[in-house]
Amino acid sequence: MFRRITVHLPADLLNGAKRKAAAEGRTLDSLIEDGLRLVVIGHTATAKGQRTMPRISTARGGLMPGIDLTDSAALQEMDDGDVVERMKRDQ
Repeated sequence: MFRRITVHLPADLLNGAKRKAAAEGRTLDSLIEDGLRLVVIGHTATAKGQRTMPRISTARGGLMPGIDLTDSAALQEMDDGDVVERMKRDQ
């Protein structure tokens, strides 16, 4: 049975969730539901000390092509993609 609730979220978090849901071709409801399921069953987010840094290109010694450290939105999208992949592996 589904129940309707009201949740207050920071604007940036809600906007990021909407972008992520759209990028995955799913509804915001399903994204939130999956996230809550992960929390409820005990999976936790990566600790701050374990954050993965962008890959380094061995060919030129710099960042991988297409990575712009000044574009925080693009970096967040990459990080979101990594989280989704980890969630898929852990299921």
